[in-house]
Amino acid sequence: MTYIQPDGASSEVEASRGDSVMSAAIAAGVPGIVADCRGGLTCATCHVFVDEEWLERVGEKEPEEEEMLELTAVPATECSRLSCQIVLVDELDGLVVTVPEEQE
Repeated sequence: MTYIQPDGASSEVEASRGDSVMSAAIAAGVPGIVADCRGGLTCATCHVFVDEEWLERVGEKEPEEEEMLELTAVPATECSRLSCQIVLVDELDGLVVTVPEEQE
């Protein structure tokens, strides 16, 4: 999958089926994914913008995620997701997300 930084730089990361977008970023040292709660859905510091091409395949947000997205440092958009809530499956091979300018 690909993480794009706010300055346009990108990182391609190998991830395994079942990893979250957040855990793959942390394991690869992708800048900009803080993930203070390590996937506990309590901090909103793993905010990403999913490339519009991938939105439908990523699926719908659960109500708890919607609530946490109201607390992000950079305002959420319809493309916003918490990367801890996106679990990689075969259909997401090649997923592209953009990291916001700040998380906290």
